[in-house]
Amino acid sequence: MRKLQSQGIHHITLVGADRQTSIDFWEGVLGMPFVFEQPNLDQADESHLYFDPGDGRLITIFTNEARKPDPRRTPTEPGCVHHIAINVSKATFSQAVERLDARAIRHSGVKDRGFMDSIYFNDPLGLTIELAAYRFEPPDGFTHAQVLLEAHKVRVARGDYNIAEVHLADAIEALTERRFETLSSDRAAKDPYARG
Repeated sequence: MRKLQSQGIHHITLVGADRQTSIDFWEGVLGMPFVFEQPNLDQADESHLYFDPGDGRLITIFTNEARKPDPRRTPTEPGCVHHIAINVSKATFSQAVERLDARAIRHSGVKDRGFMDSIYFNDPLGLTIELAAYRFEPPDGFTHAQVLLEAHKVRVARGDYNIAEVHLADAIEALTERRFETLSSDRAAKDPYARG
């Protein structure tokens, strides 16, 4: 038996209401360019809208003009989508509360997740959206996921409850030491100020 090895998310498709609600939310609130549209090839009475979330991958929405927005929370039973997290820069994140408030969109306020900051709110159809901003940049040649894996190992070894910034910093140091060579025979921390 062999795996079907993934190489990233290709796209996520959501069931929307009418076309304009999707455009107004995904492009008009979240800034995702509306890149193309075609019929839903499996259901003739629906349209299929495609939005670029910023990384060249896609979020797509099936729309139907007969469906109207229903803001009640989408189901969260097993097998359902709980929320979608959208990556934003720290600069954008710092403006998120103000910009959501300006639209009178109810939100969670800033949530400390240890390795990132989050704000949650619902789209016009009741799906929870998370705006997420990492608190770190991975070293050159590494991904956020690789830093988090290393930080997890550091956290578990220390018996700490959740990943915090100290685990991230130590993970970044460990990854950098493994990836980049040095001419020094001793890479341990030093105190050059202690010399008299």
